[in-house]
Amino acid sequence: MTAKKTNTKSTSKAVASKASDILKDDRYSDKSKSVAGSALAQKKGKK
Repeated sequence: MTAKKTNTKSTSKAVASKASDILKDDRYSDKSKSVAGSALAQKKGKK
């Protein structure tokens, strides 16, 4: 049986901040907001 690999990558603070700005701004397209939302979903939160 093989061990499950753990994903150690996460969104940086700078990218998360820009993604947050994109989601708040109505000038960006739905596709851009979708990508920004995905980036924020991959940001590690405080535990």
